[in-house]
Amino acid sequence: MKLRYKILSSLLVLVVVGLAALAVVLSYTSDCDPAPALTGDADTMQAIVYRCYGSPDVLELEEIEKPAIGDDEILVKVHAAGVNPLDWHYMRGSPYIMRLGTGLGKPEDSRLGVDFAGTVEAVGKNVSKFRIGDAVFGGSGGAFAEYVVTREDKAIVHKPENISFEQAASVSIAAVTALQALRDHGKLKPGQKVLINGASGGVGTFAVQIAKALGAEVTGVCSTRNLEMVRSIGADHVIDYKNEDYTQSGQKYDLIIDNVGNRSLLENRKVLSQQGILVIVGGPAGNWLGPLARPVKAMMLSPFVDQEFVMILARLDADDLRFLGDLMAEGKVTPVIDRIFGLSEVPDAIRYSEEGHARGKIVVSVN
Repeated sequence: MKLRYKILSSLLVLVVVGLAALAVVLSYTSDCDPAPALTGDADTMQAIVYRCYGSPDVLELEEIEKPAIGDDEILVKVHAAGVNPLDWHYMRGSPYIMRLGTGLGKPEDSRLGVDFAGTVEAVGKNVSKFRIGDAVFGGSGGAFAEYVVTREDKAIVHKPENISFEQAASVSIAAVTALQALRDHGKLKPGQKVLINGASGGVGTFAVQIAKALGAEVTGVCSTRNLEMVRSIGADHVIDYKNEDYTQSGQKYDLIIDNVGNRSLLENRKVLSQQGILVIVGGPAGNWLGPLARPVKAMMLSPFVDQEFVMILARLDADDLRFLGDLMAEGKVTPVIDRIFGLSEVPDAIRYSEEGHARGKIVVSVN
């Protein structure tokens, strides 16, 4: 028995040492690299870059080489770009576990931003769905720049005429997340009751409108100053979280979209119908587990209850963007924009995003 305990103790020590070493590797942040020199005859553009992890202070507006396109690619002149929490997660490399994919010590890709709207500047010879001059919107890496490249078969669609470039630039990540949370993960049906916790933010303002377009009875939870705005975009009922705890209301909901994570899973379960679904969209920040802690708890709880607890990792999809474009063209969804910053002000835009108090979306105007 003593030998067995010694073996187990040794294995435990190895596991602890291994986890500690992994923690050190993941949390290490190198110094910022200098910008590489440009060749004399290169076509250039302005773009936001970051060559190390850190606060918005690591973001620089630089002159970099203008991208070339392949046979299946499209060059878009960016008019506006959307700001998302995803941007500052990449910027900070947080939670640290994501550095396994983005780069250990420093980012492998120095470009930032995903959501864009603009006009097609050039197309590859195999591109058939888009022409030079088309107004488009979608998602592609490096959107905080004067130009962005994407493939024809990726997340790019034509912009509805009745919305501005700034509005279109706010759509991709937030609206697709809201749509997939409601329709795909939440299995929302007409007539069902849905509660949206964090109804005044980027995902929340889209979720309210999309849920109404899908025929739901919508309750939005937000702060006092945002009650009228959330009501104005279609919420049937609004709850001021500063004065009322929705988990103590006694109401039952078929679906809860939780963008905030300020109530526990068990508290949410009290106001879910017997076959109700909780979709976790956001949660507390943190360098280690951060927003991953709630999904882990949900996985542990789900086998023991009738309700479903799921986390969404949205996937940008051209079909979903077209669906959202149709809703906007019909006037059923109108993007809510809080503030518009210039390209050189992206650090300030991301600081504002990190505060977590934006009403709707934050947008960067590139022109």
